[in-house]
Amino acid sequence: PGVLVPVWCQSPVFWCPPPPRVAFQRKSSRAKEKKQRRLEERAAMAAVCAKVEAANKLRDPLEAFPVFKKYDRNGLNVSIECCRVSGLEPSTLDWAFELTKANMQSLYEQSEWGWKEREKRAELRDERAWYLLAREPGARPVAFSHFRFDVECGDEVLYCYEVQLESRVRRRGLGKFLLQILQLVANRVILGVSGIFWGSPLTLFPPRFEVDASSPGASGCCGDDSSYEILSRSTRFGDPHPGGGPCAGCCH
Repeated sequence: PGVLVPVWCQSPVFWCPPPPRVAFQRKSSRAKEKKQRRLEERAAMAAVCAKVEAANKLRDPLEAFPVFKKYDRNGLNVSIECCRVSGLEPSTLDWAFELTKANMQSLYEQSEWGWKEREKRAELRDERAWYLLAREPGARPVAFSHFRFDVECGDEVLYCYEVQLESRVRRRGLGKFLLQILQLVANRVILGVSGIFWGSPLTLFPPRFEVDASSPGASGCCGDDSSYEILSRSTRFGDPHPGGGPCAGCCH
């Protein structure tokens, strides 16, 4: 009584919108929730990047695993060292490139990428590169792994770029041993393999590695192109990777 109600608001066929203040409060609440999620995502990414940065500052990732600094079995007696690319002699880097070229050039030429000498040399000398080197008693290198500590799809990972062995030390377990070392120093190890390499005797089929959710063949991001697969394994130090998460900004 005494209050005028608009005619359009008296009819049951019309909807009366909530007062503007209520709508504004709901919108403000959603905005705050989105902002909070963004802050949490940024904090999580900052924590991941901090772990990668700390790993890259290590003097020797194998310091806590002295037993893995030697491989003495199957007729081999080699020492294992781990260091940044900046700690290697130019002659050692030249050897690593020539070994990679000798082992892989013909296989790359059969792939869709082809062999790109300048790019491969630059990749091996990138300032982010780490190396596992296997040396004979005379300090001559006979095998190596090139890897990096990096961020992949919001997780800290060790990305293995190469595992290369001279022909005379193959099939003696040394390549598998180098992969085992990589799994000691990381929560999750990732490596990429082209389909053309699977039939090669040079290919190390890594045990307990699976096709990663980010792999082109699994994610479908590259259509039907399954010529390249990304394999991964969460180690006993890391949680199983759920996969399928968005690739956030990282510390590349």
